[in-house]
Amino acid sequence: MNDSIIFIESNTSGTGRLFARAAREQGLRPILITDDPSRYKYVTEDAIDVLLRETRNEEAVLEECRRVAASEHLVGVTSSSEYYVEIAARVASRLGVQGPRPEAVRACRDKQKQRVLLRAAGCGVPRFSKATSVKEAVTASVGIGFPVVVKPVSGSGSVGVKLCANSDEVARHAKDLLRQRRNERGVALSRRILVESVAEGPEYLVEAFSNSIIGITKKYLGPPPHFVEVGHDYPAAVSDSARTAIEEATLSALDALKLFWGPVHIELRLSEDGPKIIEVNPRLAGGYIPELVRLASGIDLISQTIRAVTGGQPKIEAQMNRHASISFILPQQEGTLVSVEGIDKARQVADVVEVRLYQEVGSRVFLRGDFRDRVGHVISCSETDQAARYSVQTARKAIKLSVH
Repeated sequence: MNDSIIFIESNTSGTGRLFARAAREQGLRPILITDDPSRYKYVTEDAIDVLLRETRNEEAVLEECRRVAASEHLVGVTSSSEYYVEIAARVASRLGVQGPRPEAVRACRDKQKQRVLLRAAGCGVPRFSKATSVKEAVTASVGIGFPVVVKPVSGSGSVGVKLCANSDEVARHAKDLLRQRRNERGVALSRRILVESVAEGPEYLVEAFSNSIIGITKKYLGPPPHFVEVGHDYPAAVSDSARTAIEEATLSALDALKLFWGPVHIELRLSEDGPKIIEVNPRLAGGYIPELVRLASGIDLISQTIRAVTGGQPKIEAQMNRHASISFILPQQEGTLVSVEGIDKARQVADVVEVRLYQEVGSRVFLRGDFRDRVGHVISCSETDQAARYSVQTARKAIKLSVH
């Protein structure tokens, strides 16, 4: 009887493919349950078995999982997509296989509930208020003080997150968010949004696994009013005192949210009065951060997540002490991608390990103000953080996009 693992939908930026490959490397048969296989080019290229189901329907997904379990040994159920980690946790729990506590994932995925739990536990968070109407959003923003951040209570990749400088900007953005009924995946959206104060200070990302801290990543953002992640360095170069403050804030947040199993991705800012938790995600990081961790430390977070999902004992001890950086390629304007120059030159830069484009010449590129703006990336790895950052920046500057 085959050992199989089921993935409910998938990440679209690369991690989903790596999850399926890691499963195969561990002798498992990866099965993807999805309502639209065309989202995932890798499914055809890697010959992944696909089951077509309405993935927003928990009972339909559970029925399909039970059907698989009746004919082969189903050892795990999970998802690499932010939008489906909750249903995956519930289905895994009902099937009696490994996974995070569904209640913890549910509370964590609702950013308002997450904020309430973190604040109640004494964790540092920005000032915040929920709003269910444009009027409430404007009133909240005046009370908090401008500028403010206005965003959905659920989401991923900075979709819908915007810095607003005054009441008019808040009103326009709140109106746009509240009139949306479904996200880019077709998942129903809550009729609530968050208005938050702006946390000042450098931003860091923390990767944790089963209540152990793996490492800290430096995060680079594009220009406001959006919060597009344009690059990462792993591990972040921080002082001992900053590291201690970040790690203590992380462990406090994990305890407050009862996230004690598997991978967790935390975003925070190190402000003058201590760390401010921006959000906690009950999943692996996106943005190729797991790949940076693997290159720099030898810890394969994707493989270890598969190990945890299937009941094994994860191995999260670092094997190396190197430094990895990523710089994303973004267009300067919307339009048709006419040409890309400098790819070969970028690949020849010392310490560059990968140069990749997500879009082909002739395709349309957009400026939405979130992760979907990115059209490619450069990754470097070196013995020092300065060398890795210099290499990735040099390679990125060599690449020129022509968009008309």
